[in-house]
Amino acid sequence: MGEIVNLNRARKDRAKAEDRSRASANRVAHGRTKAEKQASAKESERASRLLDGKKLDD
Repeated sequence: MGEIVNLNRARKDRAKAEDRSRASANRVAHGRTKAEKQASAKESERASRLLDGKKLDD
């Protein structure tokens, strides 16, 4: 027979894992200096401009 699984416990464990991953992402996003945030924004803007420049007209 299979292992007995408490569905409430499994649901809570999955929610905790999601919370941990969300907290990890927030630490990365909000734990940066102002200069790092500006550099990241500048780089994403540059990448966006390069991509837009390579688009072909219909």
